[in-house]
Amino acid sequence: MPALDLSAPSVDLTRTICDIPSVSGEETPLADAIFAAISALPHLEVYRDGDTIVARTDLGRAQRVVIAGHIDTVPINANVPTRDVDIDGEAFLWGRGTVDMKAGVAVQLKLAAELSAPRVDLTWMWYDHEEVDADLNGLTRLARTRPDLFAGDFAILGEPSHGTVEGGCNGNLRAIVRTSGVRAHSARAWVGVNAIHAAAPALARLAEYRPRDVSVDGLVYREGLNAVRITGGVAGNVIPDSCEIEVNYRFAPSRSGEEAERHVRDVFAGFDVEVVDLAEGARPGLDAPLAREFVDAVGGEPRPKYGWTDVARFSALGVPAVNYGPGDPHLAHHDDERVALAEIEDVERGLRAWLAG
Repeated sequence: MPALDLSAPSVDLTRTICDIPSVSGEETPLADAIFAAISALPHLEVYRDGDTIVARTDLGRAQRVVIAGHIDTVPINANVPTRDVDIDGEAFLWGRGTVDMKAGVAVQLKLAAELSAPRVDLTWMWYDHEEVDADLNGLTRLARTRPDLFAGDFAILGEPSHGTVEGGCNGNLRAIVRTSGVRAHSARAWVGVNAIHAAAPALARLAEYRPRDVSVDGLVYREGLNAVRITGGVAGNVIPDSCEIEVNYRFAPSRSGEEAERHVRDVFAGFDVEVVDLAEGARPGLDAPLAREFVDAVGGEPRPKYGWTDVARFSALGVPAVNYGPGDPHLAHHDDERVALAEIEDVERGLRAWLAG
């Protein structure tokens, strides 16, 4: 099992944990290494559930902050091990997980080891299975077995945000829009009904759809409604009797999941619509006192998080949460994933200064 040196610079620690492959479902070697390193720290109470590790201080502080990061990545595509690259004179670490989100996890691990007397009590969470179905997510599992561990006055998720606070997140809905027809030989197409052709009006509605920009608590969230997959067809000489369009709706956190579903059904009125996945969004959470203090401490103008993140889990539990981590979100899951070394160091400085008080 690889050993983690939590006294190493956060850039070096990022390199080490990125070079330990941890594609979703294969996180155990990295989880073992984190558990071994964190368990050696006397100022932390450590709890493990599968490949999710929680470490807590218990100093009797008046407030508690939860800081979380996932340890899994999307599949590797010839981008491990990491390597150092220079782009226009700026130093980057290149490789899978550098952005999403092992640089953030490295910063968290280093601070967890070094901040033995923070100004607030801290709960650190490093969890598995974020990049796959929600029912496999380590936080979903932990919320069932140990909901008490989520207690806090404020939460920070280390998702890549370019070192700027990103408040809340859009909600996420996936639906299947179905059309049906009648099979026939393609040489006698008039005998059948082509289900793929019947999907054309649904695609036209998507092409004509104009998504909203929605202001929520001072941040403007951009919505989106898009076809992401289409399936249909039987054989090269058969008129298809079924077609499915998978639609993804990213909706502003001012809208509930129920309202989002109703909107999608309205857009596709007259079609067979099945909602197959739905995750509520999260409001920015920037009006909480600790959130305001945090934004003031790390600087920059807060921005909205367009993608869905696990801040929504904390928001649903009544804990205001923001995203804050190194890395350009546009490079998450990209085969050319890379993080600026200076950004890792900046995020570490920002978190350290605020938590140390």
